[in-house]
Amino acid sequence: MTTVSNKRSALFFKLAPLAIAATLAGCGTVKPEAFTADAVKTRAASDRVSMYEAQEPITGPLTFEDTAARSLKYNLDHRLKLAELALASDMLDVSQYDMLPRLLVGAGWATRNNDSGGTSVGIVNGLQTLSPSTSNERSSSSASAALSWSILDFGISYYRAQQRADGVLMADERRRKVIQNIMQDVRNSYWRALGAQRMLPRVDALLAKSQTALARSRQIEDQKLLPQPTVLAYQRALIDAVSLLQQRRQDLELARAELMSLMNVAPGTAFMLADAASDKLPAVPTNVDALEQIAMEMRPELNEEAYRKRVTLADLKVAQLSLFPNISANIGTNYSSNKYLYNNSWIDSGLNISWNLLKLPQYPALKKAIGDQATVDDLRRYAQGMAVLTQVRIGMQRYGLARMEYDIADQSAQVDGRLLNYSRSAVKANAEGELELIRSEARALLTEYQRHAAYSQAQAAWGRVYNSIGLDVLPKALDNTTVPGLSASIKNTMAEWERVTFRSASPRADAQPEVKLVVSGPDAAAVVQSAALALKRNGIVANDSTKSQWTLEMAWSQTSQVGAGTGLVDMRLVNPVGQVVLERQQEIAVGERTPAVIKAAIASAIDADVKNMHAAFKPPTL
Repeated sequence: MTTVSNKRSALFFKLAPLAIAATLAGCGTVKPEAFTADAVKTRAASDRVSMYEAQEPITGPLTFEDTAARSLKYNLDHRLKLAELALASDMLDVSQYDMLPRLLVGAGWATRNNDSGGTSVGIVNGLQTLSPSTSNERSSSSASAALSWSILDFGISYYRAQQRADGVLMADERRRKVIQNIMQDVRNSYWRALGAQRMLPRVDALLAKSQTALARSRQIEDQKLLPQPTVLAYQRALIDAVSLLQQRRQDLELARAELMSLMNVAPGTAFMLADAASDKLPAVPTNVDALEQIAMEMRPELNEEAYRKRVTLADLKVAQLSLFPNISANIGTNYSSNKYLYNNSWIDSGLNISWNLLKLPQYPALKKAIGDQATVDDLRRYAQGMAVLTQVRIGMQRYGLARMEYDIADQSAQVDGRLLNYSRSAVKANAEGELELIRSEARALLTEYQRHAAYSQAQAAWGRVYNSIGLDVLPKALDNTTVPGLSASIKNTMAEWERVTFRSASPRADAQPEVKLVVSGPDAAAVVQSAALALKRNGIVANDSTKSQWTLEMAWSQTSQVGAGTGLVDMRLVNPVGQVVLERQQEIAVGERTPAVIKAAIASAIDADVKNMHAAFKPPTL
């Protein structure tokens, strides 16, 4: 019976593992399980709430600094980089513990169906010397705690921790780059969106007026009140203007949507931009060498490459470390419940030295690889550095060209604005004059849009200058900073950068010249008012104080008092020593003699000679 029982027990212990393995294999089968429609709907609704939660409400018109502050605080791309930076910092903290010795604690229980044991035989005669015996119980429990430390493991963990530390710095550089890109996008979108806010009501009104004018022109064509070629030419010009206005309207609407995305504002949220006067465009910096040096020091890409070099060299140092002997030490305490043991608890310790001599031939190749890797990393950084320097130079040139384009667009808008004033003053109570007025309004509105577009492009080019240099505009911590506080910080930081970092060729490059305005002839009040505004718009201050050493003499006369006629503008610019450096007489066709007509004529005369005035103000070169 005992033999049969032992056989059954043996069979059980043989089949039990197989049965357990089969059961686990069946239970461990994994099949794809897609989300249900309700789960997807719930997740989407939760995401929409989480995307916009915990944001300060918009309580008033937003300035450029306000939109930048909201974009940098709530933009999801920036928040993602902040989370990645926090994760990299957490992983660094985790890697610090890898350098500690290992303390392994274990406990277990073991059993078997029969006794272990053995016999001994003589070496010479091969005869059994002892009867079968055992020193282990069939069932026993054990426990141990062992402390071990390896020099090789410590060295590898040390270099890995250094890599994690460099990873934190690289994540921070990537965060800086995202911030700089967001600032550039905000600068571009804000001024376009502000132009949309200013222009869209006027565009919509003019589109409605243009449709009415087209309908009236068709009636005039049907009634043959005007020659057909004249009416068709007008219709063609008006349709072209309407088509162009529709295209510009789409561009303006898209700018507002882009700005909402940057600020992480929910679609459909109503907000207004602060409709203040457009900021004066900064002068084109001329200290390019100094700015290039700043760019080489501050660009996130270059700093990230420098940290990446340390990361790659750490990998090679780990490989180099494996060439050296490894020394490991261990000490531990043990316990066993086996009653046959003389000592059921004991402490053991040891010291081990191992060295893989076959790795030594790798040393020359590894040393060469370290040098080559450093060269590759340096050359990659040099290539990026050259790209950075090129971006700085091109950024300056593009900004200078953008300023010139804006100046041209501004002058074009001023000319079309004056033409519109002429059309309004000269319009007669007939269909031809009214149609021409509408066409002038469309042309003036298009050039006004082009001026807004040129200004936003100049602002975007200035933002690229910031981006190419790698300037930071944010404080280190954002969690406890409110949007108004962050907005003020951005404004102060940018003002400080532009005051200290950027400078033009001369400290007085942007200084506005002053002139004393002397007006003679009739309608002097209208002439003074218009001339002062036109001079201010063109960067010249009209000052009546005795401090003004330059004098601008102007006189206005008109040949006809009623109906169309000719106006004469006499203008003389006298330098501080009494020399006449500019003298002009312009003849301008005008309509009725009204203050609006006189002001438009004076403004036109000054705009025509403003470049010559600025050239006269400059000191002679030797």
